[in-house]
Amino acid sequence: MLTDGALQHLLAWTSPAYPVGAFTYSHGLETAVDDQRVRDVAGLAFYIEAVLARGGGWVDAVLFGHGWRTAADPQAFDEVAALAAAFRGSSETALESHQQGRSFLTVTRRAWPHPALDGFAGRWGDRPIAHAVVLALACAAHGVPLEPALHAYLHGTAANLVSAGVRLVPLGQTDGQIATALLARSIPPIAARAIATPLDDLGTAAPLLELASIHHETLYTRLFRS
Repeated sequence: MLTDGALQHLLAWTSPAYPVGAFTYSHGLETAVDDQRVRDVAGLAFYIEAVLARGGGWVDAVLFGHGWRTAADPQAFDEVAALAAAFRGSSETALESHQQGRSFLTVTRRAWPHPALDGFAGRWGDRPIAHAVVLALACAAHGVPLEPALHAYLHGTAANLVSAGVRLVPLGQTDGQIATALLARSIPPIAARAIATPLDDLGTAAPLLELASIHHETLYTRLFRS
């Protein structure tokens, strides 16, 4: 069960208003819209579900779970953090994760301080930090249970990509909420599967997502950084 304090932490950290710059990234969606693979609500929901269930979002979901469970063991957590920082399919998705991770750690240490965050920052220095793992560390340190924390992280990821899709396709705000409702059905089983997945079984099965991200670097005009 979530305590009132834990709920407040989780709502703040996964809110679009939390200053990590998530609104500047589309995770390759801009490419998919540009080449007409995503043209409507159904296509947008399908793309985002692929991110969460088989692509970079899936990798982050599994690593989130392992990061949360190892948060009390600095050596074990650092091993998960190192894997999470390296497990990126393109330079732009690496930028997406690392910039948000560094921003999250910086802001959270100031606004929601905890010795676990300070200890990690001291050990880690300037090395790249994956957003999912440092958020998992903050959740574990502040007593936010794993299951709701992961649900909220996946919802935040989906909501950010829905917002990008609404601007890119473009779609109306109601269409954006329809896409969010469609994705809400997928998040609980994805989260449950991610929590039960060992690191040795971690992998992706969405090469078109990675290609979309890679091709984004060469688009003639771009609104997003990934």
